[in-house]
Amino acid sequence: MTTMTDTLCRSAGTEQPATIALVDDDRNILASVSMTLEAEGFEVRTYVDGDSALRGLSARPADLAILDIKMPRMDGMELLSRLRRQSKMPVIFLTSKDDEVDEILGLRMGADDYIKKPFSQRLLIERIRTLLRRHSNRADEDELVESEPPIVRGALRLDLDRFSCTWQKKPVDLTVTEFLILKALAQHPGHVKSRDQLMDAAYGESIYVDDRTIDSHIKRLRKKFRAVDDEFGEIETMYGIGYRYRES
Repeated sequence: MTTMTDTLCRSAGTEQPATIALVDDDRNILASVSMTLEAEGFEVRTYVDGDSALRGLSARPADLAILDIKMPRMDGMELLSRLRRQSKMPVIFLTSKDDEVDEILGLRMGADDYIKKPFSQRLLIERIRTLLRRHSNRADEDELVESEPPIVRGALRLDLDRFSCTWQKKPVDLTVTEFLILKALAQHPGHVKSRDQLMDAAYGESIYVDDRTIDSHIKRLRKKFRAVDDEFGEIETMYGIGYRYRES
């Protein structure tokens, strides 16, 4: 089934530019950011509120969405919640300087990243390319010469080719960022991973995010697993150091 997460659409064997949905009630941001993204080769669709964006994206899926949090008619949080019911496409939140609570809530709800306003448009482009690369790396899995073996740790199974996760044979729906963090932990049970190491695993060395972002992803991971098994406790916090996946 075709989903919004396809990052490069192919037509007659020709790669088409990735489509970015930009949602913000500030028309100056819509104009300046869309011009920058189009100059980088992206196709951009702009929306001035969450309601119009939801209708537009339901009719014409995009490859990645950039959502402002505070918008009229339907804010970014509600839009993300509704989009996640039908799509795993990467989502970047735009937040104002004092929206720390909103940033954390957004990450817990399934956003892949966030950028504070005012922001560098070059940084935004780097974040976009990083997220699109992660998704497109799995879009062509049928063309891979060799599949990566799954990671199995007791009741946990991570299918690396399909970015799918199960616990006790029940599916756990993870974003790509969550999957990469869990993979980094589960590859070496008992080994402590610092927040910096988890940042590199999830975002790459060229992208900086603060410690709170990783902590929020970990909280979301635990919540998703506990929805399947309320006794889940395999992701352990090593205070002042980082996290580890519990040894069997």
